[in-house]
Amino acid sequence: MLTLNTYRPLRLAETMSRLFEESFARSGDPFQPDGYAYALPVDVRASDDEYVITAAVPGLKPEDLSVEVLGEGVTIRGEIKSEQKEEHATRGYLLRERRYGKFARSLSFPVKLDGAKAEATIENGVLTLRVPKAEASRPKLIKVKAG
Repeated sequence: MLTLNTYRPLRLAETMSRLFEESFARSGDPFQPDGYAYALPVDVRASDDEYVITAAVPGLKPEDLSVEVLGEGVTIRGEIKSEQKEEHATRGYLLRERRYGKFARSLSFPVKLDGAKAEATIENGVLTLRVPKAEASRPKLIKVKAG
């Protein structure tokens, strides 16, 4: 006797929702060094002269962040602290999506960077980091002369 399984889209949606929630419920990211809760999402724009990196860092102050530029790399580190003490951190929540803990993000670029001229600012919860390319890495305009 042949039986057909009934298609139940609600069950599929529930399963997908549970998998999605579990993937973000883990305390750490397997691609992050020990002690770091997650990698900071960033946007990166490039021009001929510089890279502009932006990241949402709501509630953080300049002293909560560390930015390092070395060679072709940039590393941003910081920590978002929970408002509650750890022993009471999970009590009473029905939903908890905001992330807390240390974060770090390292980026590698194809050219040397000029860390001495880099500038970082925070405005309205957005970190903007401007990192100039090293002079030797910038495109050079060569004037063509008639022979």
